[in-house]
Amino acid sequence: MEIVIADKSHSMYAEIICETIAESAAVRGTGIARRTPEYIITKMENGNAVIALDGDIFAGFCYIEKWGHGKYVANSGLIVHPNYRNAGLAKKIKHKIFKHSRTKFPDAKIFSITTGLAVMKMNTDLGYKPVPFSELTDDPTFWDGCQTCKNFDVLTRTERKMCLCTGMLFDSKAKDINEKKQVKSKVFQRLKHIKETMFLKKDKK
Repeated sequence: MEIVIADKSHSMYAEIICETIAESAAVRGTGIARRTPEYIITKMENGNAVIALDGDIFAGFCYIEKWGHGKYVANSGLIVHPNYRNAGLAKKIKHKIFKHSRTKFPDAKIFSITTGLAVMKMNTDLGYKPVPFSELTDDPTFWDGCQTCKNFDVLTRTERKMCLCTGMLFDSKAKDINEKKQVKSKVFQRLKHIKETMFLKKDKK
């Protein structure tokens, strides 16, 4: 099994990718926006997708979307062919597209909306946090992409405040700030402990 950044040489798989997405959406009944082969091919040609291949056989796929002039990116359309499910492939694809997103768009916030518990677990492991939709992109083009989902009426009725999907966000800058705070806190606690120990020794004398 090989998971690689897709390019135009993989355009022959666009049709089966779309079919697999459509079939999965029909089975689950929720949460997958359908795409055309032309749309998938564009993602491949721009280097904004990864594909999993077992030799020449299609096994899985995921692509990157940019929103808000590159301030946000989403890892969308994560799909594994039925013949390759329940073997940990989705997680490997997710990690590959996440790493590729951070390398290609280092300053962007990475977000996800999903109904899948497995995807939520993978997102959490990567450092995503659940957030209200108001913290995601306000780019109307992104939300228009939800029109092919059967639950789009829920999104419109709530004025894009909620749906059956859960919004999740990875913000590397916020993560760095939190890590710095944690480091500062640990350093402070260590210094405090040293001082307290010194005073205790002084008192004993």
